[in-house]
Amino acid sequence: MGYRLGVDVGGTFTDLLLFDETTGAFWRHKTPSTPHDSSEGILTGVTAICEKANVDPKEIEYFLHGTTVATNAVLEGKGARVGLITTEGYRHVLQIARSYVPGGLAGWIIWPKPTPLAALEDTVTVGGRMDASGKEVRPLDEESVKAGLLKLKEQGVEAITVSLINAYVNGDHEARIGAMAREMMQDIPVSLSHEVLPEMQEYERTLTTVANAAVRPVVGRYVSSLRDKLAASGMNGKLSLLRSDGGLMSAQKAEEQPVNILMSGPAGGVTGALWVGKNAGIRNILTLDVGGTSTDVALIENLEPRRQRTTEVGHLSVRASALDVKTVGAGGGSIAYVPELTKALRVGPQSAGAVPGPVAYGKGGELPTVTDANVVLGYLPENLLGGSFKLDREGAKRAVQTIADALGIDLMAAARGIIDIVNENMFGALRMISVQQGYDPRHFALMGFGGAGPLHVNAVARLMSSWPAVSPVSPGVLCALGDATTRMRTETARSFSRLASQTDAAELIAILQDMANQTRAELRADGLPDASIESEFEVDVRYAGQAFEVPLTITAEALERDGIAGMLKRFDEEHLRLFTFNMDTPHEIVNLRAVALGQALDLPAAELPKGDGNPVAAKMRDHTLWMDGKEQAAVIYDRAKLRQGDVIPGPAIVIEMDSTTLIETGCVAVVDRVGNILINLA
Repeated sequence: MGYRLGVDVGGTFTDLLLFDETTGAFWRHKTPSTPHDSSEGILTGVTAICEKANVDPKEIEYFLHGTTVATNAVLEGKGARVGLITTEGYRHVLQIARSYVPGGLAGWIIWPKPTPLAALEDTVTVGGRMDASGKEVRPLDEESVKAGLLKLKEQGVEAITVSLINAYVNGDHEARIGAMAREMMQDIPVSLSHEVLPEMQEYERTLTTVANAAVRPVVGRYVSSLRDKLAASGMNGKLSLLRSDGGLMSAQKAEEQPVNILMSGPAGGVTGALWVGKNAGIRNILTLDVGGTSTDVALIENLEPRRQRTTEVGHLSVRASALDVKTVGAGGGSIAYVPELTKALRVGPQSAGAVPGPVAYGKGGELPTVTDANVVLGYLPENLLGGSFKLDREGAKRAVQTIADALGIDLMAAARGIIDIVNENMFGALRMISVQQGYDPRHFALMGFGGAGPLHVNAVARLMSSWPAVSPVSPGVLCALGDATTRMRTETARSFSRLASQTDAAELIAILQDMANQTRAELRADGLPDASIESEFEVDVRYAGQAFEVPLTITAEALERDGIAGMLKRFDEEHLRLFTFNMDTPHEIVNLRAVALGQALDLPAAELPKGDGNPVAAKMRDHTLWMDGKEQAAVIYDRAKLRQGDVIPGPAIVIEMDSTTLIETGCVAVVDRVGNILINLA
């Protein structure tokens, strides 16, 4: 009998979800995050949830974890000091960078370049050269390697990156430098570019490997401290971390290649939404994950989340697969203010966070936030968490009154103004991932989760015309549910760079099979049985002379059946969809990728007892709230007592342990078979 524990560490709360693999029963718990060392908050939560479920930590087989440790190290500039070793003549590879400059025509005059992750004084060059086909032109000059390593050691670097020109076709020189570095500096982690990203384009390859090295010590310390603490509490199950692309990787692999977990946090929500969509029979989903500080949005089409080939964190853009998630600084803790100059209401991106938090939490917060506006309007009832948590409505009113006075309007109009603006900010992010990428939002359902998602999902669905608006089961801990239900994943890449007309399908299949064997071996080493591993392939194709390529997923069978011509036909169709034209130029096959996936967990969702459509058994009390410019009578329901088929007319509020769902006037909600609340226009 096995248990899986999903843990998601956010800026405000750490969410835990314990899943019984045999029965599908689950327990959930929320505990405040401990930003100075998040493993403390995790342990508090583990102890609490094991007591709640009456489970011995020894019985937990899998500990699955989404973390923002690597993300925050990059955003706060707290990565390690990296020493970079590169080929003679390429010392300024990070300084020159790519010439994309954000901003208008004059952008380059006033745009300060972000500081490179490896400083110029910590960059050394070595003699020796490979050509573009991987033949040695000049042997590696080991004396220059020794001198360079000695210099970096004296300068006190904390991590080493080796990125030589053309190493993606032949990594022998890099491997030799790596061996010498480990001899001379035993305890310093070494990242080699041909292992982290064996693809052409030396700037992207170097940057990705340097980013990997910069977060390695931080992630390494975090993982080992977490492992020790869990072992001390009696848990010796398998520790896995969530990758940016929504798969899992073993903790040991995450220590070696942390560049793959830079967007680990937001990926949990998307994988959780997938699980809910599968069980609810919804295949096209826009996700709205609203936390205390920010909102993450993503697009799922036909139960496949959109992935992209770059991971973006702040200024940094590295070449590693990630789910296509956009983030805006709009959350429950976002602060509302009226600038002196414009006298126009603004909300966020500054947030009251976990400390001091919104005024209504009574933890010393003084500035008005989105949560306070929700409390003032009556959307967040004062007694939460079954009365164990009392909100300070008077304090919230005082805070929002300062906004009303600055704008010269009444209190309720000011509070509703704050909510309208934050909803518009969320709407803007959703447009970026749907309309601007050629998708019609009217063909998608909108799923709101995270602590504050279900409060806003109805209003945002109205702006998007995306129905139904979905409030999933246990929305507050959905990210942890995603961590618990996702599958192991690993990938490898290789540059091919050849014209399609000169490529033989059999040769391509042989290379892909070889790469598949390599990725399968990695998962086998992590303890997965070979029979449960699936392989997928991706090929990047472009018209010869273009500077960007289009990734196509492909199977070995399709390649054998349709040959190269079939693949090119698919490329032309996709190119037409994305860019509305095709060219007569010859095609070029640029990169190949193989992905290995562990078994998908077929975890059941527990069905609710059937009701007669009347939710009266779940009714807690009558309530008044402010909506559409006037006070209105509403009803508060307890989500735990709702049954499948219950119909709830708006305005109404449904409360539960970890979240609150708001159903607006003119809308009606239905509870589905497994307990999701689906809101539609009446």
